[in-house]
Amino acid sequence: MRNTIKLIAYQSLWSAAVLMTLFVTDPCRAGDWPQILGPDRNGVAVDERLVDSFPAQGPSVLWEHRVGEGFAGVAVAAGQVIVFHRVNDTDTAEALEALSGAPIWKQEFPASYAGGINADRGPRCVPVVHEGSVYLFSSGNELHSVDLKTGTRRWSRNLAADFDIPDSYFGAGSTPIVAGDSLLVNVGGRKGAGIVAFSLQDGKTVWKATDEQASYSSPTSATLNGVPQVIFATRLSAVSIDPVAGKVRWRFPFGARGPTVNAATPQVLDGRLFLTASYGVGAVYRKIGKTDTTEVWTNNDTMSSQFSTPVPYKGHLYGVDGRQDVPPARLRCFDPQTGKIQWTKNEFPVANLIVADGKLVIVTDDGGLILAAAASDSYHELARARLSRATTRALPALSNGLLYVRDTSSLKCVDLRRANK
Repeated sequence: MRNTIKLIAYQSLWSAAVLMTLFVTDPCRAGDWPQILGPDRNGVAVDERLVDSFPAQGPSVLWEHRVGEGFAGVAVAAGQVIVFHRVNDTDTAEALEALSGAPIWKQEFPASYAGGINADRGPRCVPVVHEGSVYLFSSGNELHSVDLKTGTRRWSRNLAADFDIPDSYFGAGSTPIVAGDSLLVNVGGRKGAGIVAFSLQDGKTVWKATDEQASYSSPTSATLNGVPQVIFATRLSAVSIDPVAGKVRWRFPFGARGPTVNAATPQVLDGRLFLTASYGVGAVYRKIGKTDTTEVWTNNDTMSSQFSTPVPYKGHLYGVDGRQDVPPARLRCFDPQTGKIQWTKNEFPVANLIVADGKLVIVTDDGGLILAAAASDSYHELARARLSRATTRALPALSNGLLYVRDTSSLKCVDLRRANK
């Protein structure tokens, strides 16, 4: 595909010297968004200074880049935006300059996924950037590692062939996680290959564990009482894995059989685990131990999110209660310690959230952008704009005041920086 870059007028105000400062050797600088839901996989962006309102015409779009199929959000690191999408029969990873959208490198891989319930055949998983490498997981269960600076391929694995993975509703959609020297993936393969660890260096299998089927939820990690845990919401369970040995620390049922999905990322808050799903599953909040968990509360009233992950701020969680296939939904603030709902904004679009600078940055599935106060007393909307008329399902990313939003045909860089006064 021809690389199409649309530069907005005031991009020329940026000097070459400023652009050159972006290319530092450390890929995990402050302000980076190197994986799904940001540095800590919780949707929280730190040290950001965002605008409080938009002009009548909406926020400035600094640049726009044409993309192919897929619902994978971008990763941002070392001044580069990494986008993973499908162009015809090729899964394509591209690195773009964060401020200008100018191309840096492109790497292509043969694509195998033929589509499922949704006809889109592109990647669903956000790229993972770690110590100079980018890890990519395609909808067809191909796992790749490339060099962050050059895009040079380091290794690839065909997990479908290696682990006999059954067909799924939408292809592979659980973003891998780095733990120590390994990349952990909810593969969902047969014969004990439910969760598999791969060497970061060469992609070789380090260990495999469980018979857990794959979900669309991405794992998170936490060290509690000195014990490292990687926590997965698989197809029908919540599972904690020892990332070194691959041993199950604890497990409990979570999910429902039939045409359902687990998709929201687990949230760990003060040694407790929050999980949510739709389809009558609802939410659970449990205290995490070394070898088990203890239920604090569970219900199907507080938060039943089909895909999006609630985000934490000052002791509360903010999220979208509802389903993409049965809109509208409800934006809700609740106390995770008790499950008590603080406020609800009804008739709200299905959306993905980021919290930054005391604000909720909300990107709706129908292409809207909403700024609201991250306040627990009531819903306080600050600004609203239209970014796209197309489906905008990919997770947004926020880095150094720039919001990256992908719809079905383009990736936009939206300027939300607050001017210094």
